[in-house]
Amino acid sequence: MQTDTLHRLFALGAVLGPAMAEGLSKEGLTTARAEVIWRLHEQGPMNQRQLSEVLQCTPRNVTGLVDALEAAELVERRPHPTDRRATHVTLTKKGERAVDEWNEESSELAARLLAGIETTELARLASNLDLILQRLGVPMSHPNGADTPPPPSVSAPDPN
Repeated sequence: MQTDTLHRLFALGAVLGPAMAEGLSKEGLTTARAEVIWRLHEQGPMNQRQLSEVLQCTPRNVTGLVDALEAAELVERRPHPTDRRATHVTLTKKGERAVDEWNEESSELAARLLAGIETTELARLASNLDLILQRLGVPMSHPNGADTPPPPSVSAPDPN
């Protein structure tokens, strides 16, 4: 039973991952760039060193991500409020609108995929998924998993 369940999780990942990547590419984004936007939305402005730590990637990689997002006018570098040698990366209004759109699209997808499943069953599913994610080392500090980026622009096929 455990192996069958794991196969189902792999199948779900195989559908959602490419759907998310496709939706993001239509917006000119990669999953890494989308994660920068999401982290800034959730955690607020931060310097590039902090972004590097949060994203678990090199500072050089963060510079490239921020440069690309700045060119797309989704983020901007601003002077640090207390350290004149540092800059903060923050979302622009366009970046905030992108997050709002992702949240709306995620809500629509959730409604479509999870329609008809009882609230208690959804809570049990969420709890079990949190446990699996925890065992995989994925931080889930918010009850709704807000630290984990939502699937922006996922356009999963409509089964009807």
